[in-house]
Amino acid sequence: MNIMLMSTIYSTLIMGTLIVLISSHWLLMWAGLELSMLSIIPILMNKTNPRSTEAATKYFLTQATASMMLLLSIIMTMLFSGQWSIIYSNNQFITFTLTLSLIMKLGLAPFHFWVMEVTQGTPLLQGMILLTWQKIAPLSILFQISPSINTPLMMSSALLSTILGGWGGLNQTQLRKILAYSSIAHMGWMVAIIKFNPSISLFNLIIYIMLTITLFIILYLNNNLTTLSLSYVWSTAPPTIIIILMNLLSLGGLPPLTGFAPKWVIIQELMKNNNITIPMIMTMAALLNLYFYMRLMYSTTLTLFPSTNNTKAKWYFYNDKMTTILSPLTSLSIMTLPLTPLMITLN
Repeated sequence: MNIMLMSTIYSTLIMGTLIVLISSHWLLMWAGLELSMLSIIPILMNKTNPRSTEAATKYFLTQATASMMLLLSIIMTMLFSGQWSIIYSNNQFITFTLTLSLIMKLGLAPFHFWVMEVTQGTPLLQGMILLTWQKIAPLSILFQISPSINTPLMMSSALLSTILGGWGGLNQTQLRKILAYSSIAHMGWMVAIIKFNPSISLFNLIIYIMLTITLFIILYLNNNLTTLSLSYVWSTAPPTIIIILMNLLSLGGLPPLTGFAPKWVIIQELMKNNNITIPMIMTMAALLNLYFYMRLMYSTTLTLFPSTNNTKAKWYFYNDKMTTILSPLTSLSIMTLPLTPLMITLN
């Protein structure tokens, strides 16, 4: 694919999301979502093979179904209200259909099955775009309609997403699938709080994107796709594996790393709104994510056998430039917990 064509496709992808972010007109929002969806399909199929074609097809079918439901709710909103601008509807069917369509677009449970398959069928950089940039537009719509979303449906989906996002990653050896399940769990945390305090959901999104981009870039530069390939990095570049593991633990929400901050404020806000059971279950589900991150840490760093073979100590002669390149992202990913009150105030 030539540079001009790729520039056009990526420009359309960015423009589609920006249209959704700046619009208050339902049809413009829907058009922006469609531009974003149609432009990412050739990105997913950049390296043509049966697996990427299958992933792009699954993504298209799921997103087209969600777009159809979203358009249905938009048309019904216009029929009941007589205007195309965003208003808070009291019609239960409209709010249910609208919330369900956005749940499908975000890949929340029980409509989460496509996320793992599409992420696994695409290269790392395309998977990074899918799990970060493509989440912004649907979440921005949820942010704008948060007072009128279907609360029982959203909370049920959020609770199920955090549970399945942790449970599903326990038996995975593919790093892309592990990050896909982690994305499902993090989306569950974001939509659980969006009804009560959308600013905290935005704060969670910023932290999640920062952590996920850092991990995907490191995995891409080292060409790591499985836990087995990750274990080889320790013998060649220990600083890199330490960065990966610290980011994984931060993504799992282990204090005092940055990833603990959004979970901390979400639990606090839910308890302020007299929700005790939901944050308790979500916290226990988050321990499942932390468990398979700790298992990655064990399998890659604590299972090396002693040896006198100098070829296993290549790191001694290794000039690791990635540590310098990724140091700003890594610092933000693991050491910004003390700035949490400032971030919440700005949001």
